[in-house]
Amino acid sequence: MKTSLETRYAGLSLKNPIIVGSSGLTDSIEKIKDLEKAGAAAIVLKSLFEEQITMQSNSLLENEDYPGANDYIAQYVKNHEITDSLKLIQQAKSNCNIPIIASINCYKSDSWTEFARQIEMAGADAIELNIFALHAEVNINCEAVEDEYIRILKKVKEIVSIPVTVKIGKQFNSIPYLVNKLYANGAAGVVLFNRFYQPDIDINKLQFVSGQVFSSHSDIADTLRWTAIVSERIPQIPLAASTGIHEWEDVIKCILAGSSAVELCSSIYQHGNEIIGQICRSLEEWMTSMNFKSIETFKGKLNCANIADPSLYERVQFMKYFSERD
Repeated sequence: MKTSLETRYAGLSLKNPIIVGSSGLTDSIEKIKDLEKAGAAAIVLKSLFEEQITMQSNSLLENEDYPGANDYIAQYVKNHEITDSLKLIQQAKSNCNIPIIASINCYKSDSWTEFARQIEMAGADAIELNIFALHAEVNINCEAVEDEYIRILKKVKEIVSIPVTVKIGKQFNSIPYLVNKLYANGAAGVVLFNRFYQPDIDINKLQFVSGQVFSSHSDIADTLRWTAIVSERIPQIPLAASTGIHEWEDVIKCILAGSSAVELCSSIYQHGNEIIGQICRSLEEWMTSMNFKSIETFKGKLNCANIADPSLYERVQFMKYFSERD
């Protein structure tokens, strides 16, 4: 029997586990076609950001003398951006044979839920809710933040019938609790994790600046930890691993931990589209050498349910680790 890289995620059949994450890599039909040719199994289109539209609106209003034009211009910009996004979905579906996943960035509100209906009508195979909600208010507790995620998911699920996945950050008190609530409310899959904008400080100019744009290899630790834990605690929901995945070995680690697929972004920016084919070839070679005929035969083989000491994934103290070493 020939080795197969096929897998399923969020109800979608994928020829291999490699999904290209939402980014500037997926913002044009030319780039999307090139990614499919390079071996990508699915594409998450570039998100439409509420804050991006606000910035564009403000830019147009800088020299505007009519206060009443604010709402008109803001709505014009929003409609223009939505039209472009829907056109890209239609172009991708007409020109590609792999699943096309639309991405909605919900930021701090659910104003994009109506956009979900248009996404489905444009032909997208699924929707990824990329919820970037960083709450810094002192009067908002963790339950309120979790409830916001569920509220947004439920509103979108009321509108569409295609699979809806949620990409979350790792800033929650209990990630398994949130994933379980997302599953109970209809999420077809969960992506672990999205990556917030990274700020830094320029000590010479005394100002905030942008930090590291790309993820680093060390970021995979949290991805592996929570993929292994969540896949054991809530085995019913498919997981896609994201953040810190740069080499073919990383893809294997994520699948062993329990993910059905991975989302790549930084590694493609840094190494080009060819990294997709390299990962797939190396993955197939490794599977053949280990006598694994399919992704399913080793998926979750090293999650919390399948290792002798599950506490290895839950260990948080360095001293506990060093004190137990011989």
